[in-house]
Amino acid sequence: MILNFSKYHGAGNDFILIDNRKGEYNLSSSEIALLCKQHTGIGADGLMFLNQSSSCDFEMRYYNSDGNESTMCGNGGRCITAFAADVGIIDKTAHFVAIDGLHQAEIINNEGFIKNIRLKMSDVDNVQLFGNYFVLNTGSPHYVQFIDDVQSIDLVTEGRRIRYDHCFTPEGINVNFAQIYENHLYVRTYERGVEDETLSCGTGVTASAIAYALDKNIQLVNIETKGGKLNVSFTKNINKSFSEIYLEGEACLVFKGETEI
Repeated sequence: MILNFSKYHGAGNDFILIDNRKGEYNLSSSEIALLCKQHTGIGADGLMFLNQSSSCDFEMRYYNSDGNESTMCGNGGRCITAFAADVGIIDKTAHFVAIDGLHQAEIINNEGFIKNIRLKMSDVDNVQLFGNYFVLNTGSPHYVQFIDDVQSIDLVTEGRRIRYDHCFTPEGINVNFAQIYENHLYVRTYERGVEDETLSCGTGVTASAIAYALDKNIQLVNIETKGGKLNVSFTKNINKSFSEIYLEGEACLVFKGETEI
């Protein structure tokens, strides 16, 4: 079987995108893992199917690079919006359904291969503080800890230790370490399912922004990651829940290709 695909990245978080509106592709977890594998496959942090939807513009089905279907991916949501525009499903706005419910996205600027996309994320109703770290769900579960030198931490070792800690079993958790600067946060993320550091994580920077804003009178947080810049805006409610959460940044087409399964 010949598989046509496109590869996109959002702030360095890279994905294989497949137009599956005809329902012709049904890949196993091992096949997805093989396609995502660096060096011997296409190489990606995850794979997404753009499926037909009877109620929205499309359905997003997201799989981590280990081949297993996962929870919401913020950068993936922005990239699949760019992909939907490139295949002619949408123009400037998108309404799609993902594993955590309905999402809206808007293409703020379109320069062909590079699009600036604003994605509405799920509301956050519960931010828990445990000592020196936060736990919250932004479509995916996240641990957030603010530290003084985010560049020097052994993120893979520390992230893996926390990801598999008995407190977060059996599903595990994504792990973010963030440093506070004058005008932005710098965030590094260890992603479960990838089992490594990714250059950025959309739900992770969203979680970090919300944790940072919990006791502050702000509505926008600028984020820097290894892969690029993002920003998160939101409305903070009286009960410290968050709504109208938007993740914004570039989504870029890397290349198109075909491979045989």
